[in-house]
Amino acid sequence: MGAQQRVYRQRIRSVQATKKITRAMELIAASRVVKARQYVAESTPYAMALTRACSAVATHSDTQHPLTTERENPTRAAVLILTSDRGLAGAYSVNAIKKSAELIERLQNEGKEVVPFLVGRKAVSYYKFRRREYAAEWTGFTDSPKFEVAKEIGERLTAEFVKGSEEGGVDEVHVVYTTFVNMVTQEPRDLRLLPLEVVEGDLDADGDGQPDGPVPLYEFEPSAERVLDALLPKYVTSRIFNALLQAAASELAARQRAMKSATDNAEELIKTYTRLANQARQAEITQEISEIVGGASALADA
Repeated sequence: MGAQQRVYRQRIRSVQATKKITRAMELIAASRVVKARQYVAESTPYAMALTRACSAVATHSDTQHPLTTERENPTRAAVLILTSDRGLAGAYSVNAIKKSAELIERLQNEGKEVVPFLVGRKAVSYYKFRRREYAAEWTGFTDSPKFEVAKEIGERLTAEFVKGSEEGGVDEVHVVYTTFVNMVTQEPRDLRLLPLEVVEGDLDADGDGQPDGPVPLYEFEPSAERVLDALLPKYVTSRIFNALLQAAASELAARQRAMKSATDNAEELIKTYTRLANQARQAEITQEISEIVGGASALADA
């Protein structure tokens, strides 16, 4: 075997080993995304119902609650950015960070100081590499989020909002996450979480906070204020948990698509290297035959 042929054979083995890894990751992501989509489908109606109920209480009562009251001159805004812990998911995390950059620029143009809160090692690495400050980070769970983590994040953001900018807190809370549309499409989106935007309607089917119908009338016992005290913390936690689940499903779908593309590329590369190796082998055989024929001709002439 010639030197050139050996190089091609070695490259083929290397690409085959990589292909096995990408294929395995594709299958793992495909199996996990089914359950992730199920979690999204189960959590979205609950988040929608809570938001609808909170909106109804705030709309049909004269109660002024801290979590539903617009600040007169908001000067600080918290932005929760949801990315992944691991790579190999295409442009999933990059798109979320780009969306957050657009939101941050818009808030800064409105004269607000932005306080980032980060979820996922990709966002943390992005901020640390650029030496940008952030308030808090949560990592190690992005592809399988837990309700306890969503509750912890919700409590932290709610506490920052209740304090207000005058006491070192924030006047608004925004969330940037990737919503799962289907296996091909995942869209980064920003949502203002606090103060609760009161709308005369239900949520859209995808849970983006847009009105989708009339809000029914409610009777509040013992009082609207007590009802809001009970509902709003659950609203914050449920919306954050739903955003985490949407992001997890989007991450797994993006990873499956990226790994399938990598596997297909590896197959094409193997075909290319195989063809080049065969050409190199044929060239060596042709050269050997030419040398034999030349040697025989020389002997005959002698």
